[in-house]
Order: sequence, then C-alpha cells, then structure tokens
Amino acid sequence: MNKIVLLFLSFITLMGFAQNDSLSMAITENKIDTIAIEELQFETGFKEKYSDDAFIYEAKAKKVNAWDRFKESLFDFFERIFNSSSRENTENVVEIILKVLAAALLIFVIYLIVKAIMNGEGTWVFGKSSDKKVINYEEIEKNIHLVDFEKLIKATLKNGENRLAIRYYYLWLLKIMSAKQFIEWDVEKTNSDYLYEINNTAIKNQFEYVSYLYNYIWYGEFELDEVTFIKAKKAFDNLINSLG
Repeated sequence: MNKIVLLFLSFITLMGFAQNDSLSMAITENKIDTIAIEELQFETGFKEKYSDDAFIYEAKAKKVNAWDRFKESLFDFFERIFNSSSRENTENVVEIILKVLAAALLIFVIYLIVKAIMNGEGTWVFGKSSDKKVINYEEIEKNIHLVDFEKLIKATLKNGENRLAIRYYYLWLLKIMSAKQFIEWDVEKTNSDYLYEINNTAIKNQFEYVSYLYNYIWYGEFELDEVTFIKAKKAFDNLINSLG
C-alpha cells in the first residue's frame, strides 16, 4: 500500500514539472514573437558593381559569322593539302594568302577605275597625246577641228559600229570642207545650209549625195546592211580624197 502511494506522489510531481516547462516555453515564445524584425534593403544600383568581367563566371561562346566559317574551311583545306600538324602554322599561311588576295583585288579595282577615266590610248579625257587632242564624245560635234577622225573611224569600225562610223565620216567631211573654205562651219547649220554655201558644182553634187546617204543611215530606223554601208563609205572616201 505504501508503494502505491509513493508511486502516485512521484507521478504527480513529474506532471508538475512538465507543466512548468510548458509554461516557460510558451512565455519564451511569446517574447520572441513580440520582437520587431528589421527589413533590409539592397543599395540602389548594386548590380552595376558586379557587372565587370571579374564577376562573370560563365564563359560566353564566341559568335561565329560567315567570314569566320569561311576562314575555318580554308584552314581545314590547306591543312589537308599540306598535311600540316600545326594548326597555328596553317592559320598563318592562310592569313598571308588572304592579305595578298585582298591587295591584288584592290589593285585590280583601282586599275578598272583608272581605265574608265582614261581613254583606250592611255591619255586622260581632254588631255594631250603625242599627236592629237582627245575629246569627249559629247563634244566631238562641237569641236570637229580638234578631232582625228581617221583614227576615230578606224576604232569605230574595229568595234563593228558602222552607223557611228558614217556619222564620223560626215563630220570629217565637214571639217575638211571648212578648212578648204568650201563652207563656213557652224554646229547649228543644216545640210541644206552647207549645200547652199558650196559654189563648186562637182563638189556640191557629191556633197548632196553623201548628205542623203548620211541622213538615210544615221537617222533611219532600220538595220544597216553591209552593202549599204560599203556604198556610203566609198562615196565619203572618194569625196574626201578629191578634196585633198
């Protein structure tokens, strides 16, 4: 009986301690819950402090463009041809080849530009050559006394421009007739004006005929056949030769 009472008292004592511990914990939790929490804020623009390369830990892949792919294909090509074991040597060789090609291309472009500015005989437009002054095509009719029509006609015939050759024949004839004082040259005059000025009957008749051929060939909207061209060329040659 005493043992039962003793056990009962011990149980009650333990229950009291447990209640005291629970009460203490509740009080402590209430105190923690009542403590104010301070909210921290990041500084303005803090990201900029960490934007340089020292804070970038992920390597970015290099962008490869068409030119890079082209060079890589050249590297591989020459590496296979020369059976090179050094990639660096192959790249150096290809870089030298590309620079040489670029320089050659630049020289060729400059050559084309200079050739376009200069005429076929290697003299600048309106510049002086060894035996004549070269003038622009648009100025030929206004400056017939400065043109070497004989050379101009040969070059035109070589290019197969027969109709243009007949026009140059006509202007050449006017140049000679003006020099021989059969006519007075004026760019505004017509064939009829020149025909009226010619006093020599034989020259007048020949000039009338070649003027007809010139108008027919130069202003006619048709294909110039070889027979007509030879006929007109012969008539101009005969008249020019007769004028001496």
